[in-house]
Amino acid sequence: MGITVKSIVLIGAGLLAGIGATVQFPAIAQKVGAPLPLDELRQLSDVFGLIKTDYVEKVADKKLLSEAIAGMVSSLDPHSVYLDKNAFKEMRESVQGKFVGIGIEVSMEDGYVKVVSPIEDSPAAKAGIEAGDLITRLDNVPLKGLQLDEVIKRMRGQPNSKLVLTVSRKGDSKPLVFPIVREEIRVQSVKAKMVAPGYAWLRIAQFQEPTVDDMVRKINALYAQDPKLKGLVLDLRNDPGGVVPGAIGVSAAFLPSNSVIVSTSGQLPESKQVFYGRREFYAPPGAKADPLAKLPAALKTVPLVVLVNAGSASASEIVAGALQDYKRATVIGTQTFGKGSVQTLRQLTADTAVKLTTARYYTPKGRTIQARGIVPDLLVDETADGDGWNSLRVREADLEKHLNSDDGKPEAAAPTLGAVHDQLEEEQRLIATAKKRKPLEYGAKDDFQLQQALNHFQGLPVQLSKAEHKADAKAARISDKPEIKSDIKAEDKKIPVQKP
Repeated sequence: MGITVKSIVLIGAGLLAGIGATVQFPAIAQKVGAPLPLDELRQLSDVFGLIKTDYVEKVADKKLLSEAIAGMVSSLDPHSVYLDKNAFKEMRESVQGKFVGIGIEVSMEDGYVKVVSPIEDSPAAKAGIEAGDLITRLDNVPLKGLQLDEVIKRMRGQPNSKLVLTVSRKGDSKPLVFPIVREEIRVQSVKAKMVAPGYAWLRIAQFQEPTVDDMVRKINALYAQDPKLKGLVLDLRNDPGGVVPGAIGVSAAFLPSNSVIVSTSGQLPESKQVFYGRREFYAPPGAKADPLAKLPAALKTVPLVVLVNAGSASASEIVAGALQDYKRATVIGTQTFGKGSVQTLRQLTADTAVKLTTARYYTPKGRTIQARGIVPDLLVDETADGDGWNSLRVREADLEKHLNSDDGKPEAAAPTLGAVHDQLEEEQRLIATAKKRKPLEYGAKDDFQLQQALNHFQGLPVQLSKAEHKADAKAARISDKPEIKSDIKAEDKKIPVQKP
């Protein structure tokens, strides 16, 4: 069981990990089948009546019924949820890659909101907000003790409305105050640049409706700079997922035509599907041309590394799993989140919907992603000194009421008291250095995992995870014992042995 550490999110974006393979908006009708449980429905009616007559104050009918629906859906698993008017609007904005806010990437550290980076040309960037700033107040209201989701809600608002940020900045003895006007922010889900002669970096921060088209433009720009790329790093770290057609399109860009990308299986016949790397599975509705047709042919064979971590979930795990199954890429980093379930959106009214888990995802080789995640080919920590906050993150298997993996294998046992103590000590150590630590900037020169990816391309030593070295040392000690030496096999290990 991990210790909860909030993942990086975009203010106002409402990044839900994995919107799902389908978005359906039919009128919901009662299906003919098993009879309704009348006794339980009568109890529900009785409780409703008791609250209306006996509760200390009046409660609106709409509130009671909405909360009843929300509780019923949320009792199923962590990703099934009732979306009221505001939540439904925010979800649609996130999928479209736009929202109203101030435009900053943040994380929660030591009880404060820490700026990872302002979005380019956003109101926050123009106002002077910098990476590493600690946001202590919003409109002069202290944020200490609030959950990150609550802070996000307070930062959202109407276009042209004002928000005042109070910021603590390293090197400044006094707080800084920034009045900022909210605007509609359009998030660029794809970034790219050359990181070394002959080597390029392509980052996907979230899978949105424009992701495939954006990726094509970025890749063509890279090949315009260097038509003979020797290697490409596909960075999916902290990518929480998004729309699945985007994941299929990204995978198809690197794989042979018509390759199986992912399959799903659930209770309904339509949930048992196989998704291929074909235009109809990733092109936007109404598109007349295949967006991937514009890509250079060399992309199918360029050496490829995929970077992942515990924040890589859902759609990003689909991509990593497909490229790993076909041995098209070497996956480097740490084990992914393990969110391998499909959420289908069923609209109830014009402004409300239910996001319901309807199937599980499987990689092309039939590996389950749910509660397992993708284990990298090469385990590499976030920094040279260790995996930092990434090692303390909660994964899908840690979530209460999570859907099981459906592969017949037992899940990890609960941690021992000693393991929990070690985790708490590590958390305290990380908190003590949170204000001093420079925020990790993906794609920068000091991006340790990216540098290990470049080392892999160039045949140089790759510094593997400290946890992996411990496993190697343990295996070496066991193999020194003649009576069991023959039982130690390379394939029993999580990853291939590669010493630095």
